[in-house]
Amino acid sequence: MLVCSCNYITDTEIRNAITALLDEDCWQLIVPAKVYHSMAKRGRCCGCFPNVVDLIIRTTEDYHSRRHSTEAELVDYMSRLKQLHEENRRADIERRQKGHRAA
Repeated sequence: MLVCSCNYITDTEIRNAITALLDEDCWQLIVPAKVYHSMAKRGRCCGCFPNVVDLIIRTTEDYHSRRHSTEAELVDYMSRLKQLHEENRRADIERRQKGHRAA
């Protein structure tokens, strides 16, 4: 099935790219931009991104069910996501200028 008509990308190509990313690090955060970058493509109209997110979720779930991931690995992954979120949050706060006011 054709997922991205701008780049002519099928769901099989996207699933293969996601699986390749998961093979590198099975607990990394995968987003549509990362998938497209791994295929040497870029989102043009980005209308396909919601479908790509659904494919990422389904493919990741299938990957981990075949791999028989443990609860400890899931907890470690969630703590890494929380740490990443906190680091990005701090970077956003530091970028804000002191004279900035919310109107």
